[in-house]
Amino acid sequence: MFLGHALGRAAISNSAIVDFDIREALEASIRTHRTLQSGLLYESLPANPLAAGICRALDAAIEEFRRDEAERLGVHKTRESTVVGLLVYLQHFEISFNNGRRRGRAFLDFVLERYSVEAKTETPNSSSLILP
Repeated sequence: MFLGHALGRAAISNSAIVDFDIREALEASIRTHRTLQSGLLYESLPANPLAAGICRALDAAIEEFRRDEAERLGVHKTRESTVVGLLVYLQHFEISFNNGRRRGRAFLDFVLERYSVEAKTETPNSSSLILP
């Protein structure tokens, strides 16, 4: 739940992000964490700046989760293989929900709904007047 929510928060940070940006970010994060599994530290960031931002946000969320876990339990229980499995799980959902359109946001809409991520819908100049 935590990782899905973090993905949703990262994706709504920029309204230009579409499903294919998320796909690139998940692929790069999976590559990075698979190399960490083998003991190597090699960060794989996509050339797409939107996808790279999502990757950084996911990595920050994973580190935050591990830090909180260590504070609560005194040890790190989450293994790298678990992180890879969760990223692959999200990737499978992206593949399932992506409608194939270049600017599609079907998977993003699913993530926002499933993980209860609130999108910022109010603009600074919007009116609070309610009309029937």
